[in-house]
Amino acid sequence: MYDFKIAAADTATLYRDLAAALEALIGDESDAVANMANAAGLIWESLPDINWVGFYRNVGGELVLGPFQGRPACIRIPFGTGVCGVAAETRKLQRVEDVHAFPGHIACDSASNSEIVVPLIRDGELLGVLDIDSPKAARFSEEDEAGVVKLAEILSKAL
Repeated sequence: MYDFKIAAADTATLYRDLAAALEALIGDESDAVANMANAAGLIWESLPDINWVGFYRNVGGELVLGPFQGRPACIRIPFGTGVCGVAAETRKLQRVEDVHAFPGHIACDSASNSEIVVPLIRDGELLGVLDIDSPKAARFSEEDEAGVVKLAEILSKAL
C-alpha cells in the first residue's frame, strides 16, 4: 500500500517532494498506463486547488484521453485545438491564467478556470501531454511551471 502525504510550506519544496514520490512510485514499472494512472492519483492527492489532472496520449497524431482523476473528460482532442492541442502541436508548455480567454478553449469541465499543460517528449517523440486544471483563476505560478516540467521529465522516461 502506498500512503504518500505530501504537504509543504512552499511550492518548491512541495514539487521536490512530489517528484521524489513520483520516482519512487513508478520505480522500475514499464507499463505506461499504470505509471500514468499512479501519477494522476499522486498529483491529484498532492496539489491543492485542482479539479482535474490526467493525460492525453498521442495516438496517430491526435490526443486521446488516458488515465486521469476528476470529472469525465473529452475523449479526443485534435492537435492545435484547445490548450492541450496547442501544447501538443507546439510541443511547448501552456500555462493559462484564464481558460475562458484562451482561443479555442475546450470546456470539458465548466468548473475549470486555469490550466497548465506540459508535453511529454522522449527521444524527440511526443508521447502525449500532462494536463492539470484548477477552478481558481491564475492558479499556476512560475514555480508550479518548473515543478510540473520536472514531473513531466520523470514521466517521459517511464512511459
